[in-house]
Amino acid sequence: MRIVVKKHAGVRKYDLNRYSTRLPWSTPQNAYSLLLQERRQASSELLDLTIANPTHAFADYPHAEIARALGAISDFQYEPDPLGSPGARRAIADWYEAQGIKVAENRIALTASTSEAYAMLFKLLCDPGDEVLIPNPSYPLFEYLARAEGVRIAPYRLGYDGGWYLDIDSARKALSTRSKAIIVVNPNNPTGSYLKKREVAELTALAAEHECALVSDEVFMTYPAGAASRQTSSLIGNEGALCFSLNGLSKAAGMPQMKLGWIVVSGPKDEADAAMGRLELLLDSYLSPGTPVQKALPELLRIGSNVHAKIDARLWRNAGALGVLRSSPVQVLASESGWSAILQVPRVVSEEVWIGRLLAEYGVAVQPGYFFDMAQEAYLVVSLLADPLDFGAGIDSVKLVAQSL
Repeated sequence: MRIVVKKHAGVRKYDLNRYSTRLPWSTPQNAYSLLLQERRQASSELLDLTIANPTHAFADYPHAEIARALGAISDFQYEPDPLGSPGARRAIADWYEAQGIKVAENRIALTASTSEAYAMLFKLLCDPGDEVLIPNPSYPLFEYLARAEGVRIAPYRLGYDGGWYLDIDSARKALSTRSKAIIVVNPNNPTGSYLKKREVAELTALAAEHECALVSDEVFMTYPAGAASRQTSSLIGNEGALCFSLNGLSKAAGMPQMKLGWIVVSGPKDEADAAMGRLELLLDSYLSPGTPVQKALPELLRIGSNVHAKIDARLWRNAGALGVLRSSPVQVLASESGWSAILQVPRVVSEEVWIGRLLAEYGVAVQPGYFFDMAQEAYLVVSLLADPLDFGAGIDSVKLVAQSL
């Protein structure tokens, strides 16, 4: 079997077996994506409740301050260190200390992003054909990252009974002899749910029993929607099983464009030491983080604290705007953190109809629940990072559609 690829005015033929089968290379746009693209091209009148990019979300984003931080670097000499420069790792350790978390600098490894951190950990922990467990619902990136490394995914359930919880029996059943890691997103995206102390204890025991690592994506850890004594904001310091905690400038400082993430290794000392040694060898093959961002990191984190405060204020304001839905058929699911809100909407029409009507009739862009593998319909996911005026108008539109059904 052959496929035909058009190139310029001519046609070239390629054998299908020329390319890896790890990923589905053909990803045609669905009807909603096409409609959204047409809307963007035809008019600027769009209430975008999907925006998650701080550099676009704030008109007063500190571009000039970041430029000064980079411009203040006088020495661009390249001194590669597989784990990242000592100064950058020290800055990250200081950042964690400000969060009340003690981290040893020799347990930190820098990457270009959280996505690269996942790729490195899949290389570290898995052979082709091995499995990693992922939460469901969650952000739909894991399948692509895992498949790109020849790794399979096995979902486990997050349940909802007025609050989100980790179904430990579901995780136990998802484990197999090929399982090498259990991924948790803490707090989860889009549910906004933190791991509870009991859940951490159960997961740690399960991981130790099956000789699996715990990979904890903690990029939203510093955006709590309230205080709760049962929450666990990080697995750093967990000594019951080998743990890898992920974070980065993208969310911690609202700087996705700076391309710097990190991994913190915890667990039994012998296991953590062995993991750091192997991780250093892997990272030495890539040397991804750039010298400028590493040298500017202390100042970027300082600037990022102000960006973080702006984001936090925006999240609280928009979360408050969801109150108008109390007198409607739309239910706002409980959330403890994060940049998203999940709306359970009347199931009398499909999510496709919901998002299509909102876009066509009101110019409102939202994400469907199936994008995050919600167990059933009908849910909408909205970003709390959207412009407050747009957000309020968009939520009013959701209410109008719900009341019209």
